Amino acid sequence: MNKFSKLGLSEELTEYLTELGINEPTPIQEQAIPIVFEGKDLIGQAQTGTGKTFAFLFPILEKINLELTHTQALVVAPTRELAIQITAEARRIVSEDFGVLAVYGGQDVEQQARKLKGGAHLIIATPGRLLDHLRRGTINLSKIDFLVLDEADQMLHIGFLHEVEDIINQTPSSRQTLLFSATMPEQIQSLAKRYMKKPEIIRIKAKRITLDEIEQVVYETTDRGKFNALLKQLNETEPFLAIIFCRTKRRANKLNEQLKGKGLLSEELHGDLTQGKREKVMKLFREAKIQYLVATDVAARGIDVEGVTHVFNYDIPMDTESYVHRIGRTGRAGETGIAITFITQKDFHEMRSIEKELNLQIKHINLVEKDDSKQRSERMNREDNRAPRTAKRPGRESKSRTNESQKKRNEESKQPGNRTRNESKRGRNEQSSDQTRSRATDSKRKKDVTSKKQSFSKASNSKQDRTSQQRDQRNGRSNKAKSNRAPR
Repeated sequence: MNKFSKLGLSEELTEYLTELGINEPTPIQEQAIPIVFEGKDLIGQAQTGTGKTFAFLFPILEKINLELTHTQALVVAPTRELAIQITAEARRIVSEDFGVLAVYGGQDVEQQARKLKGGAHLIIATPGRLLDHLRRGTINLSKIDFLVLDEADQMLHIGFLHEVEDIINQTPSSRQTLLFSATMPEQIQSLAKRYMKKPEIIRIKAKRITLDEIEQVVYETTDRGKFNALLKQLNETEPFLAIIFCRTKRRANKLNEQLKGKGLLSEELHGDLTQGKREKVMKLFREAKIQYLVATDVAARGIDVEGVTHVFNYDIPMDTESYVHRIGRTGRAGETGIAITFITQKDFHEMRSIEKELNLQIKHINLVEKDDSKQRSERMNREDNRAPRTAKRPGRESKSRTNESQKKRNEESKQPGNRTRNESKRGRNEQSSDQTRSRATDSKRKKDVTSKKQSFSKASNSKQDRTSQQRDQRNGRSNKAKSNRAPR
């Protein structure tokens, strides 16, 4: 017996679900479907992959009146991919006369307008394109009975919250509002208080990710070493198909170009691509014509591709919900998968918070220490194998080498008969100095001799002068005496 019958679904829908193999409701479906049938507003806090899409689709599709042609239900989704996925799920379980239309950017707006004229009971839309049609007057929300805001926290992250409020203001106050979000930031809580009427709140705990389903590894690296670490893991793990997650469009674009530069089959998926380009990329990935899909969190919402064996978190996710969503792209349908996360020092706290919230102890491998050890070993080998220099450039030799050379010269100088050029030069300098001192001494001696000769000469002359004077004086006295002597 199909257990959905106990939740109020019609026998016709229950039988069809049985044919599809959908027999047992998930926790979010089991709790939400009865509340929606009762006409109450609802806040469902649940992660991706819990079955929340069917939790709002089943009761809404049951309550839509096909005899009325106007739009009765609106689902607002943050991304084109999610809008396409919800539309595909709805079309699986409705008849051909049920009008379901997806409205999102990247498609011809005039073509969408023509389809809207044909009538649509249920519209699944992204905020930007929906507002475009509201301004054109090609969509009328004045009579809708159901408004679903799916993944509201993602719309907040993208910056669509103001657009969402503009859309809500185009709907009647009598509507039934269903809000689904993995997390409940203050802005989302404030939005719920302003636009919802005493909502019932359902909280579904995150499913515990086990190592039996997905092998998880964290590599601790640096910003500079992250790309080489990724290349090494791609080479060693050899994924069949892999999704590589980046936080921003710019990072995704740069990484994709780097991978292509290495000859890898890679494409990028983010919000800046046209819808045609996005669909082309996804087609190539599903058909395994490319091996690596470099994606942002928002663009990858709702991606379900068979054969994804590896998920690489090139940038750490913003929160636990994003981490669960990312690694949940692998290990599906009973298969195992590998999830590898690269973190730098600034990411340690966020990674530990994710592990704590999921009650996991993920294996960490420190690539920084390994790289440092390898570099030290290579440096030592280079120094050991370095050939001795034959010529030395002045001023370029290290202090230690200078000291070693000086020490060596000193030791050599102690050995008999072992004179160096410097010693010879020093000897010549000493000899020259001795010669200079000798010449100076000789010169001084000559000067002294000359000076003494001059002194002796002066002294001799002076003595001669005194002798001559004395002789003259004696002669004078003698002559005087003779003149005074009486004649005989």
